Amino acid sequence: MSGGRRVAIVTGGSRGIGRGIVVALAGAGYDVVVNYASNADAAKAVCDNVVELGGRGLAVQADISLTEDRQHLVEETLGAFGRIDLLVNNAGVAPNVRADILDAGEESFDRLIGINLKGPYFLTQLVARSMIDQIAAGRIADPKIIVISSISAYTASTNRGDYCVSKAGLAMLVKLFTARLAEHGINVYEVRPGVIETDMTGPVKQKYDDLILNQGLTPIRRWGQPSDVAKAVVAVATDLLPFSTGQVIDVDGGFHLRTL
Repeated sequence: MSGGRRVAIVTGGSRGIGRGIVVALAGAGYDVVVNYASNADAAKAVCDNVVELGGRGLAVQADISLTEDRQHLVEETLGAFGRIDLLVNNAGVAPNVRADILDAGEESFDRLIGINLKGPYFLTQLVARSMIDQIAAGRIADPKIIVISSISAYTASTNRGDYCVSKAGLAMLVKLFTARLAEHGINVYEVRPGVIETDMTGPVKQKYDDLILNQGLTPIRRWGQPSDVAKAVVAVATDLLPFSTGQVIDVDGGFHLRTL
């Protein structure tokens, strides 16, 4: 079995939750491939953070909704590091315009499904095949796949139905790949964030400040941070959940609770 630092791919790793995950994985002993869509400078800065923590970072531009780009991402990773121990499907987008489902158009739906669901589905397929080959060759052991979803997987927001549908699809993606990959020793997990303070939630900050701090939207009355999600990822990545697979890990301040 090959030794050395394990290697992770983090999609959408240049900002927000993805950046937090990359930095945390580097601190946990991983080399990290930082996938980004367009902001090369941000991706390079995150790679610099990885190096500062003693690891190797590689920025790879790829639109995960595109077949050729997904293949490029995997090929670049294997070319640089020769292995993939962890895939973190984090990349995702919100609608450009929050539109009522009675008015929402197909263009936004197709964009969100392509990036948020189709991309992770086929990237997971591609990486899983590679992991199986690497296990057989003795290069890796106990690789893992993590999908970063959202409370929108089960929480209906009628002004962004396309987003909710894409996240609900991710929940089933995890179940499917969990069932298929268990025989190969590949565990799959869903990390389900709640309201996390990032640039994506910036436009609704005032609304959620009131809901969280004054109206008790979550039992833990604070915004979630990218580091909260990253810690859950690190727990999986460092083998702290070896007898769990297909597990939903809620990182939502207790939002999922039903109370009377």
